[in-house]
Amino acid sequence: MRQVDRLAQKSKILYVQTSGTDTPERLYAPFILGATAAAMGLEATVYFVIKAITEVKRGEAEKIKLGAFPSLREVMDQAVDAGVRLMVCEQSCQLLGLDRGDFVEDAAVVGAATLNDLLLESDAMLSF
Repeated sequence: MRQVDRLAQKSKILYVQTSGTDTPERLYAPFILGATAAAMGLEATVYFVIKAITEVKRGEAEKIKLGAFPSLREVMDQAVDAGVRLMVCEQSCQLLGLDRGDFVEDAAVVGAATLNDLLLESDAMLSF
């Protein structure tokens, strides 16, 4: 890719969340970092896999509030408002017995190949 083309594109960062509601202290980071990345002009995506899909299950994020932070749902909404994309692994839904309609409206349920594509297209990746 030519340098000029590369500069015209937004850099992409991917956060892969594997932690679920059973470890609430690990849930805030991808939303805070994603919103920060979006404010820096980066394209940010959070991909939820395995138990992490429980945090974007409708009604769950509202129940989580740690320390002086707002609820997880408030932080999630701030990230989405900043432009962070949320993606839920369809195979993890099958694994945990959750339906496609069980998630917050901002979270798209996608196949496993999407994660591979996101990884190949990203400039950076961080896992929680």
